[in-house]
Amino acid sequence: MELITVTNLTMQFGEQRALDNLGFSVQSGVTGLVGANGAGKTTFMSIALGLRKPTNGSIRVLGLEPINDGAKLRSLVSYGPERNILPDEMPAVDFVKHLAEVRGMPRKEARNRASDVLWLVGLGEERFRAIGTMSTGQRQRVKLAQALAADPKLVFLDEPTDGLDPLAREEVLSLIRQISEEYGIHVMLSSHLLEEVESICDNIVILNAGQLIAAGQLDSLTGQSSGLEIEFVKIDDRPDAIDAVEIALQKAGLTVIREPESPILRIPDGIDQTLSDLVRDVVADAGARLQRMEHRRHSLEDLILDSPS
Repeated sequence: MELITVTNLTMQFGEQRALDNLGFSVQSGVTGLVGANGAGKTTFMSIALGLRKPTNGSIRVLGLEPINDGAKLRSLVSYGPERNILPDEMPAVDFVKHLAEVRGMPRKEARNRASDVLWLVGLGEERFRAIGTMSTGQRQRVKLAQALAADPKLVFLDEPTDGLDPLAREEVLSLIRQISEEYGIHVMLSSHLLEEVESICDNIVILNAGQLIAAGQLDSLTGQSSGLEIEFVKIDDRPDAIDAVEIALQKAGLTVIREPESPILRIPDGIDQTLSDLVRDVVADAGARLQRMEHRRHSLEDLILDSPS
């Protein structure tokens, strides 16, 4: 199922081009919108929600145009903001209930739903606490709960793990994945942390300074081999053994990348049994000793580093 279709999308703020002629589509599941701060992630989400009109190009979300069909679209989607803009004095259950009512849910149903989603995100026993007394992790869960309360088809989450420690971050990510799998709610989450996106996402959109680096299914983008990685055991009486292996492989016509100040060589020329056999022969002839030799897949970091600057 195609959730979002983007064609020649451009957003200009004065002389600054926040989004530059983007074109891609987003499929069902959990999608990571990745990029450093200032890459254009929040600008893209605001356009997808119909809060900003793009300078050029078009976007369709759930088959609707965000500007022309804004009211209908916002009844089907929800948003969890990055900034901490929650009302400190309001109990969490009242806040979530209020936003569910704003989205059109009857009062009694909204109260029941607010309690249900707060239990779902792990705040059932804390639901009557004032939001201002909660920890950063609990506040992030409140933002997630309000985004889920009105039973949306698609949720946009802007940096949902911002400010969390590693354990709390992992818990929130697992919860997002659970919500998608068990309740069929599609999610687009923005993040500048590549490892968290790789851990839970089905699809990926990578932005850099407003330009598209890559978009598609995560497995397709990272499933290709990026070559062979070889790590050596350091041998005190053969300090030149790794150098000898590197020279021999280069003479055999291979591209060899030496990891700085580590006993690791990388060969990005593809992988087959002939290459593996050649490496073993060269290592033996040089008197070197292998720690490991393994095939590497492309990572999101590889995609970003390999993109044109």
